[in-house]
Amino acid sequence: MKTFDSIGFVGGGRATRFLLEGWKAAGPLSGNIHVADCNAQVLDALAADFQGIARATTAQASGCELVVLAVHPPVMKAAMETVRSHLGRAAVVLSLAPKFTAAAIAAALGTERIVRMIPNAPSSIGKGFNPVAYAAGVGADAKTALRGLFAPWGDAPEVPEADLEAYAILSAMGPTYLWFQWQALRELAADFGLGAADADRAILHMVNGSAECLLAAGRDPGKVMDMVPVKPLKDDEAVIVEAYRTKLTGLYAKIKP
Repeated sequence: MKTFDSIGFVGGGRATRFLLEGWKAAGPLSGNIHVADCNAQVLDALAADFQGIARATTAQASGCELVVLAVHPPVMKAAMETVRSHLGRAAVVLSLAPKFTAAAIAAALGTERIVRMIPNAPSSIGKGFNPVAYAAGVGADAKTALRGLFAPWGDAPEVPEADLEAYAILSAMGPTYLWFQWQALRELAADFGLGAADADRAILHMVNGSAECLLAAGRDPGKVMDMVPVKPLKDDEAVIVEAYRTKLTGLYAKIKP
């Protein structure tokens, strides 16, 4: 089975950090991971938190067998221009960015061995949902090796590439729509005199159970949402839903290739 003797991250930001956390939680990092970033402080922080990774230049990271493009769309073109001149002939490129298609990345880098993933933050604890699309140039052995690398992060379902931007809105950014609300509940629970452990247990069960209740096959959403008679935030629902529709629809249009 193919394995990757070296992995290079071009970009050491949030996604790189939570993916490294996921690998670290599964066991010691292998020592073949190279991270490049234009911000020395970012690299200092990563080196302090993850023993086994190597600080690298973009050229060094781009010369690895697996090159992870962990940069935001606005700087993708510039990053790919630098990566191309150092990319190995047999390297596989994993892009974490929306908007840039596999075809566009292949044209910029001169290789067909392109993989695209939309990662999400719960990968840091092995609970991620990271949809992935493989270009035709990625062979069976490389796919098997990649799936092994992805496994500690959680689920990495293979999906049509055209769906990746929808997943960027739904699953990658999705936690940000909800986390602040759950944190507000934790803080209110303390005001109400409930201990932190008891509050967290209640919220965790409430969140997981409520999601499964709404999403279970055959359940009518309207009936599910009417199961609880007291709705303290009822008057605010229309404003919240309109914010979802306006802001997320606009963002989707912006990142869709």
